[in-house]
Amino acid sequence: MERTVSIQRRTVLCIGFGQLICWGISYYLIGAFGEMIVADLGWSRTLVYGGFSAALVVMGLSSPLVGRLIDEHGGRTVMAAGSALTALGCVGLALSHGVWSYYASWVCLGLAMRLTLYEAAFAALARLGGPEARRPMSQITLFGGLSSSVFWPIGFFLAGLFTWRGALIAYAGFALLTVPLYLAIPSDRYSGAAGKPIPGASSGQSPARDRIVTAFLFCLVVVMTNVLSSAMSAHMIGILEGLGVAAATAVGIGTLRGIGQFCARLGEVLFGARLHPLNLYLIAVALLPISFAVGAMTPEILAAAFVFALLFGAGNGLVTIGQGTVPLVLFDPATYGAYVGKLLLPGFLFSAASPLLFAFVVERFGERTAIGVCCGMALVALGAVALLRRRNGAKHDTARTET
Repeated sequence: MERTVSIQRRTVLCIGFGQLICWGISYYLIGAFGEMIVADLGWSRTLVYGGFSAALVVMGLSSPLVGRLIDEHGGRTVMAAGSALTALGCVGLALSHGVWSYYASWVCLGLAMRLTLYEAAFAALARLGGPEARRPMSQITLFGGLSSSVFWPIGFFLAGLFTWRGALIAYAGFALLTVPLYLAIPSDRYSGAAGKPIPGASSGQSPARDRIVTAFLFCLVVVMTNVLSSAMSAHMIGILEGLGVAAATAVGIGTLRGIGQFCARLGEVLFGARLHPLNLYLIAVALLPISFAVGAMTPEILAAAFVFALLFGAGNGLVTIGQGTVPLVLFDPATYGAYVGKLLLPGFLFSAASPLLFAFVVERFGERTAIGVCCGMALVALGAVALLRRRNGAKHDTARTET
């Protein structure tokens, strides 16, 4: 059914609560249980965290196909199927005693995450509302931004009662609760005008070449920020402990990442209506190197760890919004799922290596070196988004489409 659609609040709430649960029980799973799995199974950190890397590879390889499926069929059945696969993957991990079953479960979770997390939700909203999806995209990230703050403590509590295996069985139950939430997504499709370039965009190159350069710069920002996000999801608590923060305190500080994400996204929803998406993207990425510079001071100043978690959370939270909304003004919303799915593939594949890479860096060179590497990558992302903004003429805050 093709017609101009207004995305209802009920749809935003259903997708939002689904994001809160699915992020917490899948993407943030390894951050809660990684060290427990290492201790219980006696495997190396590289082997254990490699499961998460395998999941990210699957997310990347399946990204173009999933985006095309959502463009064609909508988010309802695709995301509901992802929730069922999330439950299956959690049960598989809980029952795993060998490497093959452990990695097979992560492969299942990788496909499930691509079917249920922001990338799928953004594509579903773009199919429903076209350019009008920008505000709902920001709103659902308010829910997802709290997932680590909610599910890391829940995970530690459940593991204390039932071990990490029992906690994952409970996670499977949470996953099944999201199935009816995603089945409530309408099957309508936006049928407005095709997307237009950002006002003022010009580079003196042919449209095809200009499109390629724009896509490359966007991909570069996505790669750098996705690598940092997956690295911190897997290792933030461990890095804080290595910098001298007590384990219980490190867990508490880690939850501040979610608080930072939520507060930054709430500010964007309430006060960012006239801020151009590329200007928001620039501000978001700029927060990342600042956060890592502050985090490097943790051994001498404990308060720096709190500021680090909050700033990184705020920057990462706004980056997620930018990753969803910037393509709406750079590319055609009618093919959002398929085209953006292709652009996200490199980000997934490179970020798949980050848990392993940072496990190696931490073990070989220490936590402060790992933070230095993160700061350097954040600066590369900042340069890329600044060039993307300059090339595409995001000079006026008023250029943002009202929703």
